[in-house]
Amino acid sequence: MSALTVSPSPTVRPAETIADRVRRMIRANPSVLPTIASVVIFVGMVIFGEVAYGRILQFNTLSNLLINNAHLIVLAVALTFVILTGGIDLSVGSIIAVSSVAGVMLSNAGWNAVAVIVAMIGIGVLFGIMSGVLIRYFNVQPFIATLAMMFLGRGLASLLSTKPERLGEDSPIRWIGTQLKIIDGPKVNDLVITPAVLVAVIVVAAAFFVLHRTRTGRTVYAIGGSESSALLMGLPVHRTKVLVYVISGALAGLAAVLYTARLGTAQNITGIGWELDAIAAAVIGGTVLTGAYGYVLGSVVGALVLGLMNVLITRDGGIPPEMTTIITGGILLVFVLLQRAVTRRRE
Repeated sequence: MSALTVSPSPTVRPAETIADRVRRMIRANPSVLPTIASVVIFVGMVIFGEVAYGRILQFNTLSNLLINNAHLIVLAVALTFVILTGGIDLSVGSIIAVSSVAGVMLSNAGWNAVAVIVAMIGIGVLFGIMSGVLIRYFNVQPFIATLAMMFLGRGLASLLSTKPERLGEDSPIRWIGTQLKIIDGPKVNDLVITPAVLVAVIVVAAAFFVLHRTRTGRTVYAIGGSESSALLMGLPVHRTKVLVYVISGALAGLAAVLYTARLGTAQNITGIGWELDAIAAAVIGGTVLTGAYGYVLGSVVGALVLGLMNVLITRDGGIPPEMTTIITGGILLVFVLLQRAVTRRRE
């Protein structure tokens, strides 16, 4: 007769909460801290806005937030690629100006809509190639190379036209900015999107795939970490450095298409300061300015933080518009200090 053995009862671990998971994730990878902070700030702004002004947590506010900032989301994705390599691109605002003015003029001259869109994106690609070649083959600092492209783009836009150019009412390009009702809510609380928003979502998904699932994405992060180490590992560093500026220019051209389709006008002063907004969105979203750390989804949250801040200031009515710049600078400063603390801990 065999003796019965009693096996020890398994230890019952307490269920892990969301807070525990977040703490574990931060300990394993401190570079996610700025991105988590941006999400917390965004949620906090939504709660504050709902309590203070109301009508924030509703379909039409969400719709307007996405529709009005679709071009900024695309620009933030473009700057994420560049900043992850430790570079910068100051030319995206000027690319939008010259692409949008040229696009409207070509459309009004009778060009096919698809050809116009290709031309607008192609202008951005050309600027990206020039920046990439200057940086790669002439060892020009990214700040100087893209600064030169910024002046070149703004000058070309002014040569094309110094007055507002209006897109024809019957232009098929306007369809990209057409509002499509998804949910018919009570009164004017409808969930509405535009094809431009869908394009921005596709750009974000594609960028996420490239950065996190492809060899090109791993090379981008490796260049930001240590370019010399990436070279020793045999990664295509030089080709990738040119490629990120081509991607940035192409996305700036695409942002010009989305913005022009929504407003229907273009001018040589369009896009002034947008490069700084895109950099701010990427930094607020957790992309470290020295490169190697950052997430494209964080940049999207950063763009939405900037967009929501404008909504809250408009709702308040008593805050002067100039405060937008001051508040943006304050938030940016906090995130730069947070990034510095994270990078020091990594070092």
